[in-house]
Amino acid sequence: MPFPATCRLASADEQIAAQQAVITRFEAALWDGGFNAPLLQSYQSAWRRLEALIAARGDDRRHHFALIIPVADSPAQLRRCLTSLIELCRTFGYGGMQEGVFQKLTVMLADDTQAPELIAAHQAIVSEFIAQGLVIDYFGLAEQLALMDALSGIKLDSIVGMAPRKAFGHKGQAMMRNIAYLKLAQLSTPSSPLLVYTLDADQQFKVKVDSADGEVCAVNFFAQLDAIFSTSDADVLTGKVVGDPPVSPAVMASNFLDDVIGFLQEMAASDPAQPYPHNAASAQEADAAYHDMAGLFGFESPTDAYRYRCALDGMPSNAVCFDDFARHLKRFFHGEHPTRITWYHYQAARESVQPARTVYTGNYVFRPRALNWFIPFAPLRLRMSGPTLGRLMKAELGNKFISANLPMLHTRTLDATGEAEFRPGVVTQADTVDLSDEFERQFMGDVMLFSVETLAIQGYPQQLLSADSIAATLDCVRADLVLKYSTRQAKILVKLDALTHLLNTTTHWWHTPEHIHALAQFQLFIENMQRNFGAVSSANQHLASPVHWQAWRARLLATLTGLHADRRAWEQALASLTPHA
Repeated sequence: MPFPATCRLASADEQIAAQQAVITRFEAALWDGGFNAPLLQSYQSAWRRLEALIAARGDDRRHHFALIIPVADSPAQLRRCLTSLIELCRTFGYGGMQEGVFQKLTVMLADDTQAPELIAAHQAIVSEFIAQGLVIDYFGLAEQLALMDALSGIKLDSIVGMAPRKAFGHKGQAMMRNIAYLKLAQLSTPSSPLLVYTLDADQQFKVKVDSADGEVCAVNFFAQLDAIFSTSDADVLTGKVVGDPPVSPAVMASNFLDDVIGFLQEMAASDPAQPYPHNAASAQEADAAYHDMAGLFGFESPTDAYRYRCALDGMPSNAVCFDDFARHLKRFFHGEHPTRITWYHYQAARESVQPARTVYTGNYVFRPRALNWFIPFAPLRLRMSGPTLGRLMKAELGNKFISANLPMLHTRTLDATGEAEFRPGVVTQADTVDLSDEFERQFMGDVMLFSVETLAIQGYPQQLLSADSIAATLDCVRADLVLKYSTRQAKILVKLDALTHLLNTTTHWWHTPEHIHALAQFQLFIENMQRNFGAVSSANQHLASPVHWQAWRARLLATLTGLHADRRAWEQALASLTPHA
């Protein structure tokens, strides 16, 4: 006779809990002592097994994600971004797929493009990825104008700008995001709890690891975010970026010169025929090592130069890597830092949660109730809009504004050109690069950021501060930053002289016919550095100009004193757009 069962079948919830424990063990092993690539497929498979168990149980109440992706003139980057999203969905399977459609994900593509042919390219890419299972709402210029027409009775100029109807593209990421947030408020809420996830088109759902594996799909972003928001009362969560830095070359020039000089000194002392020790890493891995003034943000600036990591296959010689580095030099002006790459360092996402102070506008997530937070001062088109927003959130949200170790891969340039696909503020003509506009927006963005940080200590924006006190803060912060920028420029001039002398010393082995092209690229790099950071650069001259400052001071003061009115207008707009049951 059959023996009676001695153990019961585990319930669906118990099976799910057991699989989550398996994933936790796999994750620890995957990152034990660094990235262990042979375990990646098993780790990914464990997540898919979890999804199958959740689907079998039914009643999946996890968060639905509404992704907002602003894009302008960047079909190649958009394709790369959406390809990584598809890979993430297929690899980890969050929310499952029914009838060929991913169930817990929608995308709003907020197109800020002006040229019809590039708009058509973006629309074609949207159609291509819809066919692969993504739900994408194309939010183009016509749809944006229709939304603005519906809100014409509300004064939103200082939030979304005043772009002319016939040239409504190229508003910039901050204004485009604000308009997209208004559109999101107009849409009906899905049956599942919603999280809004805003990112940039030059990012991917991957991380950059310090190994031969490079860029890997090793983080289950959606599941990790769902878990954090399901177990906390946070309103806003920000991640960071790995890969290329999130800041302008305007604040990376001095440390990159250190690295270029260090590279040439190493090359000068080497045998060009010997292998380049390309896997030798810098001993230091400082936070914000790419930033010339990291101390402004509470980080220590590295004292030693960073080595160039030659990514060529095999064991290339010093001479070959010299030529390779020369080809990468122009990428610096388009936002890539060839020597100070930010790598992913593992820490379990939920264990990494901590109070935040900076928003990375290309990687932050929020609940619908946080739609009342627009990106402030957007029409000024300043850099550092995310950190500025973050200081306001820190002051008002407190511990409901958090960060977690969920960085996205940031890739500023295209391999085919070595340049950014679209980068406002960077003017390129042939081999000449002009950063003056971006440089100015960086400096004034720093003035705004640290003014807001100072004003927040005084109670801003909850407390009304006088225009005189705000103006005095602006003047004080600007004077301090002019001194810091000027001190940095003096160091840059010394480094440029040293680099020029080192490069042009004719006894060095690179003064041979086979390196003539590489030598020309180094010379061009120095010329562009002189143009943008030298003694006669227009950007540096503007920083010291009292007349130029007075014009900017008036604009900054008007926006800071107008924030309360902007918030009232925003709330009015949200109320008029939000669907009512």
